[in-house]
Amino acid sequence: MRHLHLVPPDTKIDFIGLRRVAIVFSVLLMIASVGAFAALGLNFGIDFRGGILIEAKTDGPADVPALRRDLGGLGLGEVQIQEFGAPDDVLIRVQRQEGAEAEQLAAIETVKTALGSTVVEYRRTEFVGPKVGAELIEAATWAVLLAIGAILVYIWFRFEWQFGVGAIIALTHDVVATIGLFAVTGMEFNLATVAAILTIAGYSINDTVVIYDRVRENMRRYKKLALPDLLNLSVNHTLSRTILTSVTTLLALLALVILGGPIIRGFALAMIWGVLIGTYSSIYIAAPTLIALRVHRIGRSKGESGEAEENPA
Repeated sequence: MRHLHLVPPDTKIDFIGLRRVAIVFSVLLMIASVGAFAALGLNFGIDFRGGILIEAKTDGPADVPALRRDLGGLGLGEVQIQEFGAPDDVLIRVQRQEGAEAEQLAAIETVKTALGSTVVEYRRTEFVGPKVGAELIEAATWAVLLAIGAILVYIWFRFEWQFGVGAIIALTHDVVATIGLFAVTGMEFNLATVAAILTIAGYSINDTVVIYDRVRENMRRYKKLALPDLLNLSVNHTLSRTILTSVTTLLALLALVILGGPIIRGFALAMIWGVLIGTYSSIYIAAPTLIALRVHRIGRSKGESGEAEENPA
């Protein structure tokens, strides 16, 4: 059976030789991301800022683009509309209005008047206050931190501690770079974005573990090979799998960006960035970190050169 290869199976690219350039680039990227976050902040969506939530049943399948046009011209600020389950169920989110409860109730009546006979039943009308938004921000932060911590524990037990530290450095690099992207572009940061960040973390760590598995395997096979050469060999061994996974994932995400509509576009764009930066960090951050941390060579005691079981030809 023939296997699909997007790159030749015997590549010998010197990835590790470019590690110093990659480190400088990553440091500058981290500084820029933190600076953008501090200076510009994030464009929090209704989930975090609070606002009005209306679940309604329309007379027949909902014409979401027409509803967006009608409600977008009411002067109520940001309005999000999406199908919610059945084709005739819609979920309408309106940003929090300036003022107290009276202003929120007035905005709800304005929306209902604009919808008119289009809606046959209002199933839920809620107002999400800023306190709830603050609680969601705290919960989202804890979700990301706990996910990173759990990954650290997993890698630490599966590999040596140097592998765990390298994986977390790469993962933190990806999360900070993604937050920086949202700060610079001003794209809405909502609960879907948090889901994208957690997905990016999972994708990045999966790619890193694949490379680390091959590194550990090659440490047993090539006991005399210098660590930079061994890392290069391992990355090249897994390069075809890495590119194939990234390309197929990007194709699906591009379809979401083009066909998914504005509700899912932010999530898809965050995921595209995450796939690219996650692939980069697995190769140029996670692998070279093992050199700086002086990872222990498996099967090779201190002062013992060891013999390679076969040549990495």
